[in-house]
Amino acid sequence: LSAVASTREGERHREKQRERERERERERERERERERERERERERERERERERERERERERERERERKRERERERERERERERERERERERGRERERERERERERERERGREREREREREKEREREREREREREREREREREREREREREIFFF
Repeated sequence: LSAVASTREGERHREKQRERERERERERERERERERERERERERERERERERERERERERERERERKRERERERERERERERERERERERGRERERERERERERERERGREREREREREKEREREREREREREREREREREREREREREIFFF
């Protein structure tokens, strides 16, 4: 009886030890699982950090793009201003050209007026010449008249 009891006692004791061993094994497994979970969490955190970094990079890129766009816009504005200035200059040049043309036209008018004046002067000179010619003709006529009178007497 005592040997049987002792055997059963030993069996229960070994069973409890095995149970405690299994429990420690389950605990170690739970610990490994918690460690794997912490590792997955750290990985997710690193991934979120990389995503935030990519987002910051995209934001910096958008900022650089906005800056380039503002610069291009300022350049276009400067170009439009230069074009407006060139247009104003062309306008001033056209006005100067019209003024020179008006001046040339006034000069041609004055020249035509001087030419008409010279022509009238030449005409008056020709008229005086014709008058002198008529006067000489009358003088010759009177001369012939005197010669006839002398001849008849």
